[in-house]
Amino acid sequence: GEIKLLKHRESNRIRVLMRQEKTLKLLVNHFLDPRIVLTPNVGNEKSWVWVAFDFSEGKLEETTFALRFGTVDFAKEFKAAFEAGQEEMKKLMAGLDSSEGAKEADEAAEAIEKLGVKDEAAPAEAAAATEEESK
Repeated sequence: GEIKLLKHRESNRIRVLMRQEKTLKLLVNHFLDPRIVLTPNVGNEKSWVWVAFDFSEGKLEETTFALRFGTVDFAKEFKAAFEAGQEEMKKLMAGLDSSEGAKEADEAAEAIEKLGVKDEAAPAEAAAATEEESK
């Protein structure tokens, strides 16, 4: 099958997705966690092995993956893209991906601080209070 690194348009989180070639069944579906370590498969320069929390079966479970490429160059290209995505995710998780996002968060926090709760008595209670005050 074909493996893809997909970046969400709004959250910018990167996900690893792979479907089986003929049936299109999900084989790999996990976020590109910066803690994932790609290791070469023993005795084969064209493959990588890693462990991740996968969601391809509909529930989150720790899974070991092994991916083999047609050439050594494709394997190296995949590793470079995988690690570049991990660096991007590391920045995103640390909140360093954009100063604009931090500014928006600060503005939202200030707006929330300015919010207040107006204490209003129920109409019947307000009328009763007004009558007692006039006596």
